[in-house]
Amino acid sequence: MPTIVGVKFKYAGKVLYFDPAGFEPTEGDHVVVTTERGEEFGEVVLAPKEVDPADVPHGLKPVLRVADEADIARAEKLEGREPQAMETFRRLIAKYKLDMKPIGIETLFDDSKMVFYFVAEERVDFRDLVRDLAAEFKTRIDMRQIGVRDEARLVGGLGHCGEQLCCVRFGGEFQPVSIRMAKEQDLPLNPLKISGLCGRLMCCLRYEFEAYKDFKSRAPRKNAIIDTPQGLGKVIDMNTPKEMITLLMEGGARIEVPLSAMDCSCGKGCPCRVKAEALPVPEEDPAFAPVELRNLPKPGGSRGSGARSSSPRPAAETEAAPASEEQRSERKRRRRGGQKKSADGAPSDAQKQAPRQGAQKQNQPRDKGAQGTQQPKPEGDAGTDATRPAASRRRRRRRPSGPSGKAE
Repeated sequence: MPTIVGVKFKYAGKVLYFDPAGFEPTEGDHVVVTTERGEEFGEVVLAPKEVDPADVPHGLKPVLRVADEADIARAEKLEGREPQAMETFRRLIAKYKLDMKPIGIETLFDDSKMVFYFVAEERVDFRDLVRDLAAEFKTRIDMRQIGVRDEARLVGGLGHCGEQLCCVRFGGEFQPVSIRMAKEQDLPLNPLKISGLCGRLMCCLRYEFEAYKDFKSRAPRKNAIIDTPQGLGKVIDMNTPKEMITLLMEGGARIEVPLSAMDCSCGKGCPCRVKAEALPVPEEDPAFAPVELRNLPKPGGSRGSGARSSSPRPAAETEAAPASEEQRSERKRRRRGGQKKSADGAPSDAQKQAPRQGAQKQNQPRDKGAQGTQQPKPEGDAGTDATRPAASRRRRRRRPSGPSGKAE
C-alpha cells in the first residue's frame, strides 16, 4: 500500500501530502519538498502512514530530504528579509496610489521567487508595481490577491471565545457558513455576536450545526407539553451538548431530565412522556421539618376549669363603665336624629314643639299670585306666630305697580 506524509506550509491553509521517498520524518520535523512553484520548506503535521490506493492524491510529489541545521538556518535568513521587503512593498503602493492592503511576503526556499499577498475589494492594475518590485529584489515576482478570511488566517488573532482563531488553529479549506446555522443553534442574529474578525460568519457555527440538528430532530419542541408522573410540564429550555431538557411543572418547580429518559412520540401523538426513574427525588429541607407544639398554659387560665384572675378591678373603672355606655348610646341617637329623652324617659318640651313647627311651615300657602291678600287666621293660632322663630317667618313685599313705581 502507498505511504504518504502530511506537510503544512506557512502561507498555505490546508495540509499537503507528499511521498516520503524512504524517509521517516516524525511530527514536528521540518522537511524540504518539491511543489509546483519550486522547492519549499515545511513542517510535518502527519507522520508517514499507509493509505488505500483510492485515497492517494493525484500527482504526489516526493520529499527531497529531512531538514538539517543548514536548511533551518537558511529558512530563518529568508524569513528575516520579509520585514524589510514589506516596507518596500508599502512604499511602492503609496507611490502609485493603489487601493490595496499588503498582508505578507513569502520567499521560496531556493530563492527563485517572491510571492506578495494583498487584499483588495476590486481588481487592481499593478503592472508598474511589479516592474519596480522586480528591479528592487532582482527576482521573479508573483502577486496573489486573497480574501478577508485568508487575511485573518495569515495575520492570526483571538476570537470571541478567547481562543486562537479556528482558521489558524485547525486550518483546512473554508466551508460555506449560512445564517440558518445560527438560527438552528438558537443564537442571537446580531452581526456583532456571530461574526468573526474577518467580518464574515464565524467558522465554528458549522462545527456544531450537525449536532444541534440531530438533537432537535429527536427532542420535543419548545413550549411542548410533557406528561410526567408528577403531572404535566412544559419545555422551557434545552441543553444540546448535555442533551438535557428543562421542564416547568404546574406547581412552578423546574426539573431537568435527559432526553434518553423521554418517550417522544415524534408525530404519533402528544404529549411526550417521561419515565418515572428519570425524575429527581425531592430532598427534605431541615428548615421546613415539622416542629412539635407543646401545650402551654394560657395567660388568662383555661375556660373549662373556671379559673379567673384573682386581681379585682378597681372601683373607678367599674363606675366609669356604665357612664361610657350611656354616652355611646346618646351619640348613636343623635346621629340617627332620634329624640333625646329626659331623665324619666319621656321626650322634652323642645322636642314636642319641633314637629308642630314643621307642620305649620307645610300649611303655609305657596301661591305667588295670592301674595297681596292675607287669609284670616283662626283665633286659636294667635300665639303660634309669636312662638315661631324669626328665621322661619316669611317677609312679604308688595309688588310695585304703575310707571311711578308707587303702590296703587
